[in-house]
Amino acid sequence: MNSLDYQSFSDTWEDRATIRTRPRRLVEDDHRLLYPLSRLPLVLSATFQNECAHLRDFALAQGLYKFINDVVIFETEIVDRTARAIAKDRFAVRFPPACRYDAMTVVVDEDYHALVAMDFMQQAIALTGIQPVILPTEIELSRAIPAALALVPERLRDAVELICVAIAENTLTNDVAAFARDDSVKPSIKGLMADHLLDEGRHSTFWARLTRIYWGQAPEADRQLIAGVLPVFIAHYLTNEIQKSFDLQLIEALDITRPVAAALREEVASMAWPIGHQHPLLGNILRFFRNSSLLDTPCVQEALAGYLPSARRES
Repeated sequence: MNSLDYQSFSDTWEDRATIRTRPRRLVEDDHRLLYPLSRLPLVLSATFQNECAHLRDFALAQGLYKFINDVVIFETEIVDRTARAIAKDRFAVRFPPACRYDAMTVVVDEDYHALVAMDFMQQAIALTGIQPVILPTEIELSRAIPAALALVPERLRDAVELICVAIAENTLTNDVAAFARDDSVKPSIKGLMADHLLDEGRHSTFWARLTRIYWGQAPEADRQLIAGVLPVFIAHYLTNEIQKSFDLQLIEALDITRPVAAALREEVASMAWPIGHQHPLLGNILRFFRNSSLLDTPCVQEALAGYLPSARRES
């Protein structure tokens, strides 16, 4: 794809964007969960189940608050920054007006998602009376993107930022879709995720198309430099260090005995996703590499050789 082939989704945005079409989501006072058990393995651990199952709702509330906080950081500090720079034509990779218009709709959507998430958190606090005790100041991308940018020349940093954000947006879309299908949580939360998914599906396509446009005109030497930093980005992005730190802080906030806390810390220490081809998010990342045409390039295939067995099984 080249920039002349790009078709704006402005009409779709006007007709379907959640800021245009969705009502405010109000959290229900019912028996359903605030947050899926599967997304907070700590509460499924043997020690938690045996010793402090009565604290489940407190822990799940904290999981929801972290998720919302992560969304706000992602939308306002990472995606907003890149999309706004493209929209205002202050990006080293130049795009035509149709791309820049769509980038501004992404800015509007993402800031709206952050606003909706903050509203939902306040509703949840009012309903449960549970205050957030842990709100991280960064997410994995807060570390992964700078780590990748530091390895390329200044002239390529915007291009690398574009690709990193595109990877994250495509990964997030599939993650939100799984959340939206979970029947254990309150309908308002499922609705919130479904609303988010409606916009993110459009965003993931947008970022993949911009990446394809850039990659199609990038010189081979630049492609090789960028391919070389992709494993570094992935390794930082797929760690669970921030989640593990959150879990340890959550344990400290629980009203439990020292021996129980120690046992929980041991179980948290054993929880880690592999960063190789078995990582559950890697399939989403490799799907993006295929859809954006990066995986058609020999230097990218070589750089990602350690991750590609998953891609071969999916094909």
